Amino acid sequence: MEEVRIGIVGFGNIGSAHASCIYENNVEGLRLTAVCDINLDKRKRAERKYPDIEVFSDYKELVDSKSVDAVLIAVPHRLHTVVGIYALNAGLHVLTEKPEAVSVTEAKKMNEAAQKSNCVFGIMFNQRTNTLFQKARDMIHTGSLGELKSLIWIVTNWYRTQEYYDSGGWRATWKGEGGGVLINQAPHNLDLMQWIFGMPDRVYAFCNVGKYHNIEVEDEALIYGMYNSGATAVFIASTGEYPGTNRLEISGDQGKMVLENGTLKYWKYDIPERYYCFHAEQYEEMPKIKYQEFFESEKEIGHRGILQNFSDAILKGTPLLAPGEEGIFELSISNSAYLSSWTDKVVEIPFDDDMFNRMLEEHTKTSPTNKSITDEKLSSSYKKRWEVNW
Repeated sequence: MEEVRIGIVGFGNIGSAHASCIYENNVEGLRLTAVCDINLDKRKRAERKYPDIEVFSDYKELVDSKSVDAVLIAVPHRLHTVVGIYALNAGLHVLTEKPEAVSVTEAKKMNEAAQKSNCVFGIMFNQRTNTLFQKARDMIHTGSLGELKSLIWIVTNWYRTQEYYDSGGWRATWKGEGGGVLINQAPHNLDLMQWIFGMPDRVYAFCNVGKYHNIEVEDEALIYGMYNSGATAVFIASTGEYPGTNRLEISGDQGKMVLENGTLKYWKYDIPERYYCFHAEQYEEMPKIKYQEFFESEKEIGHRGILQNFSDAILKGTPLLAPGEEGIFELSISNSAYLSSWTDKVVEIPFDDDMFNRMLEEHTKTSPTNKSITDEKLSSSYKKRWEVNW
């Protein structure tokens, strides 16, 4: 295979942006050959903009058309696994938008289908392409911080207006999105948290519903993660603060790092803090510190970087930067956070899938059917809100 013929299911804001990126030959090895959307106006728009590709109204017709080798999924969250499993079972490579699913149960089904298919399965965790996050991960995994103590991530710069939530009937509903800031905006950060710091073993969380907007899901969340090692993680996310903050701080017994404003600040101790704590004879003789700063080694390549990596994985066997199967990790954190908030209890990971599914279904049943919907404005370009946005 010299090129990958790719079809996009879902021609909304992000789907149309991906289509434009691929069609304009910004991704080596990928060629846009098909688009699918249930909305007639969006299909007509795709036909006008890309007259030489096929346009479908049913994802099954696209998958079965023999016109594509791979599928990019950009539909509402609950449909990610529906489309993905069908495409994987048909022998097509799959790249899905985040989150992988709404529930861990559905993510497990998608992962099983991917493993059986022997196809490339990726997920659009585009912030993994940021070189500062990659640097932080490498430093921690190679022991630069020593034994990990704590992570604190304040990521409150996901600001959204009421008009944003009203721009689609599926937005900010249990029935459509399956949650709020934790399932829509914060999956990137929850993924990076576990990718860099590791998965928590227990979670206690507060998810505040409609605190800043007229919505039925949370627009503010606080997660307290506990690790069997004794380490802790505090994660705070909100779509109701402006301009908000994006500050990640990680401490270990041999150093500390802070990522903020496009800079990674690193403090390295000359002796481990835990050793110093119990062996120092004079309090004034604090450990000596070596301070360094790191900046992004190249401009964030975001979505295009994940698309290129996906193409290279199919054509060249390049390892995926964001394997689709890893989508279950951040989903485990958000699912457990919802379950903790609903029950006001500490939740172990892995948790009771059946209990979560039952409680999610209860919330889904109360989802309103008369949610305001305005016409979605498609820009067909990547927006700053999808970037790290320091």
